Amino acid sequence: MEVQLLLLDISLMTLWSLSCSAILSVSSSPLLAKPNCQSHCGDVEIPYPFGIGPNCSHGPWFQILCDNSTNLPKPFLNLTDGRPEVLEISLAGTLKIKNPITFSDCPNKPNHRQTPNLFPTPFWFSDRNKFTSVSCGRLAWLVSQSTAGTMTSKSALGTEPAVCLSVCDYPSSILVNNSCGGIDCCQTSLRSSIGTTFSISFGPLILNDTSERTCKYAFLVDPEWFTSNSTNTSAIAEMDDVPMVLDWTTAGSIDNSTEENRNCTSSVGPCSCLEGYQGNPYLRGGCQDINECEDPQRCGSDICSNFNGSFYCYKPLSPQPRPLQPIKLGIIVLCSVFGLLFHIIGAWWLHKVIKKRKNIKRKQKFFSLNGGLLLEQQLSSGEVNVEKIKLFNAKELEKATDRFNVNRVLGQGGQGTVYKGMLTDGKIVAVKKSKVVDGGEVNQFINEIVILSQINHRNVVKLLGCCLESEVPLLVYEFLPNGTLSQYIHSRDEDFPLTWEMRLRVGTEVAGALSYLHSSASMPIYHRDIKSSNILLDDKYRAKVADFGTSRTVSIDKTHLTMTHVNGTFGYLDPEYFQSSQFTDKSDVYSFGVVLAELLTGQKPVSVTRSQEGKQDGRSLATHFIVSMEESCLFDILDAEVMKGGKKEEIVAVANLAKRCLNMKGKKRPTMKEIAAELEGILMSSKSSDVEHIAEVERVQTEIAEVWDVSTSTGSHMDTGSSLYVQPLLSFRTR
Repeated sequence: MEVQLLLLDISLMTLWSLSCSAILSVSSSPLLAKPNCQSHCGDVEIPYPFGIGPNCSHGPWFQILCDNSTNLPKPFLNLTDGRPEVLEISLAGTLKIKNPITFSDCPNKPNHRQTPNLFPTPFWFSDRNKFTSVSCGRLAWLVSQSTAGTMTSKSALGTEPAVCLSVCDYPSSILVNNSCGGIDCCQTSLRSSIGTTFSISFGPLILNDTSERTCKYAFLVDPEWFTSNSTNTSAIAEMDDVPMVLDWTTAGSIDNSTEENRNCTSSVGPCSCLEGYQGNPYLRGGCQDINECEDPQRCGSDICSNFNGSFYCYKPLSPQPRPLQPIKLGIIVLCSVFGLLFHIIGAWWLHKVIKKRKNIKRKQKFFSLNGGLLLEQQLSSGEVNVEKIKLFNAKELEKATDRFNVNRVLGQGGQGTVYKGMLTDGKIVAVKKSKVVDGGEVNQFINEIVILSQINHRNVVKLLGCCLESEVPLLVYEFLPNGTLSQYIHSRDEDFPLTWEMRLRVGTEVAGALSYLHSSASMPIYHRDIKSSNILLDDKYRAKVADFGTSRTVSIDKTHLTMTHVNGTFGYLDPEYFQSSQFTDKSDVYSFGVVLAELLTGQKPVSVTRSQEGKQDGRSLATHFIVSMEESCLFDILDAEVMKGGKKEEIVAVANLAKRCLNMKGKKRPTMKEIAAELEGILMSSKSSDVEHIAEVERVQTEIAEVWDVSTSTGSHMDTGSSLYVQPLLSFRTR
């Protein structure tokens, strides 16, 4: 008993000496602004890297202009084409400003006010904003117009438009519980960041709508402000501006080498103080220790000792023990040392065991949340070919993608981000990191696995495996190096133009893939999101259909799917499906018709330019294409490469086929099987006519050689001629 008490006293003395050696930190108010610089403008705090006045900010873009002409001074951003008012600055990388409301046909309000242009600043519009429209029976569009070369990698070049539709509810126009549910007011989240510039436009729900013009307005808004401040539509109509959130970055220009208490390792994300510190991580010495011992409840009845980054609680010392004989003291010290070593080794082993069990439970939790149980049900049903699906572990894919480095990003979509990766065997793959939030999106993820496991076609992207034990689910596909068809159509490359022969071949290959999905798969499969950005090109520029997240299998005895929510991409969406919520195989046909129109014209499916030019057929490429054909103006809208390389009869045949695909009535559209056969025939006819032309050239050259008594090898001419069909294998340059 005496030995135990002595050991306890020695242990307490050791803890006391350790706690006494800790440096007591002096609590002080965290420093946010640069020394000798103004820290507030009115009631808005201005933390560094922002600043007021010379040498007070991290460069000119972070300089704040403080207007003292009013009773309460107001801060403003110093942009190239405007000075929006600043409402709040957060060191977490966000900034709230006043954003002008875009009005149309509203009394005493200017139409289409200019939205802020953030290029080339380190600011961009945050995807936490919500696109809100207040109107009656009108569509509102938000389109990204970002310019290449911004300082942030979050710019979303070519982002598809956000669309908002609200219907009428007469005579009331009151917002219920401060929400926009689609009646007189609609609100939607952004699918991805819209970058540095955007525009807002309005249009009728029905083509050639001649109804009376009513006041309508739309805006990007901070959802927290909208929820806590909006009352009704008339109150918002009286405002000129609403709060909006910007994201900002110092673009990795903060030196992290000399600071131990902060983390600025990310090239894009904000800096932060380490745990146990608070203050401004952008200032040298700005992160100061938090004195936890100032809280009297921190250690209860024990004694609290603060040191840099943490604190320690210990018991008061017991009375001093009686003097011991040297031999007894040596034995006690020796036992204490061995006991301490035993406890250290035991604690280390216990830590490893607990950490391993936590990792196992964590993986099991993610497996369940990411739809693992749903996939097991599909596997047990026999619908999924297990042999084709490999289950990767999270550590393997993290290593393959360099911890999902932003430099490895191949593209972003509504359902996730795709990274380029290299497996341990050297194989290059594409890893899709899904954005799973709720059960419905989990079902889409598992649905994509089930769909792709049943498909074996050369023009459908191949699924190699998946990972369900990570925080978000991962899909592993074959890597296709040459990007999307949309990039080649709409981002012209003079060094490698998309020729007529390539366009015709790509269209034929995509039609063959869709024909297989509709007619030849074990169960009919409707893709439900056919568009040029979902058509990838391999190293030989062969087309492959991708992104089956919204696809569905259909029983053989059914002709359509009835959906509770309309899914798809604006501009490719079947009007019949939009009205009836019934998706058929002819809905995929309509979307493919839009892709054919893109291949022929080189124009985007939705264009602000066509609307601004006053075209009667508006923004929709489908309507513009049909009207042009009916007015015999087809050759006025064709792409230059099509006019240069295509024969008139081939172009007309493909255009007529596209027109039939875009028929407003689904029953009058051809099937994908008929489309594939017709395009195959046009392609074969084109190739045979080219071969006949080459043979004719060879015959003439041979006759000339015979006249001059020159021996000529016919085979050499065939080799020269056939070289016209050799396509260079170029890697697509992503920007």
